[in-house]
Amino acid sequence: MIPVSIRVLVVDDEVLAREKITAFLAGEPDVEIVGECGNGKEAIKAVEQVRPDLIFLDVRMGEMDGFSVVEAIQKLELNPFPSVIFTTAYDEYALRAFDAQAFDYLLKPFTRERFQIALQRVRAMIQASKTGELAVRMASILKDINTNQRYLDRLVFKDRGRIIFLRATEIEWIEAEGNYVRIHAGKESHLLRETISNLEASLNPEVFLRIHRSTIVNVRYVKEMQAWSTEGESIVIMRDGTQLTLSRGYRSKIANLVRT
Repeated sequence: MIPVSIRVLVVDDEVLAREKITAFLAGEPDVEIVGECGNGKEAIKAVEQVRPDLIFLDVRMGEMDGFSVVEAIQKLELNPFPSVIFTTAYDEYALRAFDAQAFDYLLKPFTRERFQIALQRVRAMIQASKTGELAVRMASILKDINTNQRYLDRLVFKDRGRIIFLRATEIEWIEAEGNYVRIHAGKESHLLRETISNLEASLNPEVFLRIHRSTIVNVRYVKEMQAWSTEGESIVIMRDGTQLTLSRGYRSKIANLVRT
């Protein structure tokens, strides 16, 4: 089979970062680098002109970040829509990147091996998209980026040098630790650089419920609630026996959900 040519646009406000990506792509026979851009506005114009199949897109760039670039490109109504691999030195953007259904997320400084994994994933998708199925899928996905009816189905974050992929259905409860949250899933817990309020807004409210200013629970893992205390608080008991405080202001919501 003759390899499908992949037209690549590299977008990063740092010259060295662009040079690293282009160097990694240099030995790929099925890749054609069709442009390099140093900011978001240049990237949008380039996408419209050269119609790349794949964009390596930095997240944090001057006046326009990578997510804003994706939203602007969406308005161009391209068919097919380019695949996007986000690149950044800041792991706190991983959650939002995968919520935007990026094909991958490369955390700087990434290795050649990690880069190859990301490229191969896109290569396989492009090979399979000869009928246009991928273009339709991407256009549909990106159309939903800013809608309130879309909730995270997974969390992706860095933990002790690893990138963790955690399905939302595996999360049992979440607790706030300052500007961080600790995710409890089975016997493991993970610390994520995110505020509990921002995370709550990304989760399905029919499944995840705030029971305290510092606690969110997955109602599917709630076993029971104990009687109210004189201070207006109650105790939520999880299936594993963990006891969590239910504040007075949240008790009616969880009571309604548990009865259902």
